[in-house]
Amino acid sequence: MAMQLLSVASEIYPLIKTGGLADVTGALPGALAGKGVATRTLVPGYPAVIARVGKAKVVRRYEALFGVPATVLAARVDGLDLLVLDAPDFFAREGGPYGDHAGNDWGDNWRRFAALSRVGADLAADGVKGWRPDVVHVHDWQAALTAAYMRFGPAHAVPKIVTIHNLAFQGRYGADVFGQLGLPPEAWGVDGVEYYGGVGYLKAGLVSADAITTVSPTYAEEIRSPVHGMGLDGLINGRVERLHGILNGVDTAIWNPADDPLIPKAFSGRALAGRAANRRALEQQFGLDADAAPIFIIVSRLTWQKGMDLMVDALDHLVGLGAKLALLGSGDHPLEGAFLGAADRHRGRIGVRIGYDEPLSHLMQAGGDAILIPSRFEPCGLTQLYGLRYGCLPVVARVGGLADTVIDANAAAVAAGAATGVVFAPSDPLALHGAIARTVRLHRDRPVWQAMQRAAMRTDVSWGQSAARYAALYRSLLTEAA
Repeated sequence: MAMQLLSVASEIYPLIKTGGLADVTGALPGALAGKGVATRTLVPGYPAVIARVGKAKVVRRYEALFGVPATVLAARVDGLDLLVLDAPDFFAREGGPYGDHAGNDWGDNWRRFAALSRVGADLAADGVKGWRPDVVHVHDWQAALTAAYMRFGPAHAVPKIVTIHNLAFQGRYGADVFGQLGLPPEAWGVDGVEYYGGVGYLKAGLVSADAITTVSPTYAEEIRSPVHGMGLDGLINGRVERLHGILNGVDTAIWNPADDPLIPKAFSGRALAGRAANRRALEQQFGLDADAAPIFIIVSRLTWQKGMDLMVDALDHLVGLGAKLALLGSGDHPLEGAFLGAADRHRGRIGVRIGYDEPLSHLMQAGGDAILIPSRFEPCGLTQLYGLRYGCLPVVARVGGLADTVIDANAAAVAAGAATGVVFAPSDPLALHGAIARTVRLHRDRPVWQAMQRAAMRTDVSWGQSAARYAALYRSLLTEAA
């Protein structure tokens, strides 16, 4: 009989997505199914989710969940088994999952995601009719309080795992919210939810979990240092025997250049010529000159973490080398303005789209030559994995999952036919400028460039190995709990 897993997350693709978290929670259940693990995912009932669920079976009711009525709906959508927390007072709002259209966080996020976590712990304890989880796996700060509710409640013996997708986002609130969380008094303390005099959702999850995972092995090591530990390195080092770095994968059915309905022309590593039609479509979409110069792409949040301020400073250098850039992203308004200004200054060489567009991101990977990811830190990163899959060679900083997934085009790797991209360090202007220049030089050598593309496209970026590691971890925790 399959192991029963409850996953708790604030996003899941294709129902609701703001970043890589949704891609992971959407793809991992399918990969785990092949490893003997059946997953049900608890997600908030945002309008987009409720619209997809339609008429669903009510499996649990709350007259007053943090003061509001709520139900839990069971549904199956796009092959995903879902438990949806339908609490309209919390989630039926226009805007994003975490804030309004203007980018302002909802003022009650502490309550909204405490409610999600409370329900996760209740499901861990009681399940629903005919189903009860063997293991609970929660993702990021929005769901991390699930582990604390379990630890201090009737589901304390159920194995619980917290995955850190980005330690920079921790869910920190004032001490005044503690009395409204419904946790016992003993949960307040350094070994509980207290964090620098306030309440830390992610911290509470990490100290309560039976296992902690990050989304790449290198990031698991990096967060043990003060530089990348974001104030939690002491806790993490104190629980290092519970820490596991498991690399993310991608859904290779959705991201498949040989059979992708979102691109003009399918292609493969053996038939790279098909990329030419996608390149032309990309140039047209972004108003780029139709010439043989390399096209760099960026698909990213426009933030300091992603190194986008470094990228702004490198734009004139990139154009001066004869290259072109297509950018899709949104984030900090000054950075958005800087990129739009550069596009106006370098018409035909730089094209910018502010926002996110899933079909366009596929075209960019299929038609671009290289994807730029100059992150200052990167827990895993998925866009470089899409780049590998589509032969859009990653140009990445040597941090986190970027370091784990891209083989630098040094002389030895090129000679061995193993190079899959360009890796640089540190994440600073000089190194980034050098990496861009090196990529332009490599692009001029067509046999070398195409050999790198084929090597990249041979890279296994699927969930296969990582899903096996998760399944093994779940089983080890069940054995430990027995």
